[in-house]
Amino acid sequence: MSKENKNFFADQDIQIILGTLLRVGVIASMAVVFTGGVVYLFLNHSEVVDYSKFDAGRSGFSSLEAIFKGLKTMNGGAIIQFGVLLLIFTPIARVVFSIFSFLIERDYLYVVIGLFVLCIILISLSNKLAG
Repeated sequence: MSKENKNFFADQDIQIILGTLLRVGVIASMAVVFTGGVVYLFLNHSEVVDYSKFDAGRSGFSSLEAIFKGLKTMNGGAIIQFGVLLLIFTPIARVVFSIFSFLIERDYLYVVIGLFVLCIILISLSNKLAG
């Protein structure tokens, strides 16, 4: 087996792991959102919704702290928001895993590019979550 074939199989294995990571992340977030929806409907089935006014901050789950407090009380809206967070963090986990795989391959240019992308994502998320 030549060195090229060994790198090819390593790259193929990494791609399989990355694909599995994305698939598991999406399925897990879907399951959490579905569970949150069932809990929300079970606890709030008799609530009348007024669609004439829209208040985006009404749910109160616009920060990580609020979401985790809601999870402790098994609030359906908080569970749904947590599932959405899982969906958001799935590609971030892919970037982090890619950085480690580039480190293993000693491809330092792509490590730097991956770190740059990760920094941009984290800065934009911190601005959205803080404000």
